[in-house]
Amino acid sequence: MSITIMAGYPKPKRFKPENPKKYVGKVNDIISRSSWETKMFHWCDNNPSVVRWNSEDVIIPYFSNADGKMRKYHIDVYAAIKMKDGSVKQYIIEIKPYEQTIKPKMRGRKKKETYLKECYTFQVNTDKWQHATAWAKQNDMEFIIMDEYSLGLKKRKP
Repeated sequence: MSITIMAGYPKPKRFKPENPKKYVGKVNDIISRSSWETKMFHWCDNNPSVVRWNSEDVIIPYFSNADGKMRKYHIDVYAAIKMKDGSVKQYIIEIKPYEQTIKPKMRGRKKKETYLKECYTFQVNTDKWQHATAWAKQNDMEFIIMDEYSLGLKKRKP
């Protein structure tokens, strides 16, 4: 498997799990595209409640209103978690900066070009998340978005 490097993105890194039997998929081909994904991978790998997990193997087709095309959404993480009552709940998880989860605002000295790019990104994300939410529901899963706050990387201001 080759690693694709996209301009403006951190360099992808291979992730080697300590508990490879929990990973569903090719254990030697786990790619982390950010330090946030790496943190989530470690959590899935080491948390005893996580019975199985995967990265980018769940692919959901969606229509992008941003460019009028059908696209494929590669979910960041799939995790099956054993609950306290013994049941197993399945999640598909997107890892995204909080700023990309809210509608952009034109403020301050922000350039119009920057604002339009943020609007495009927000529309793409919104389309992905609507399809992922519906797909998860159809497959007895839950779709969640994790950001720097839910990952414990930053604390919210009171």
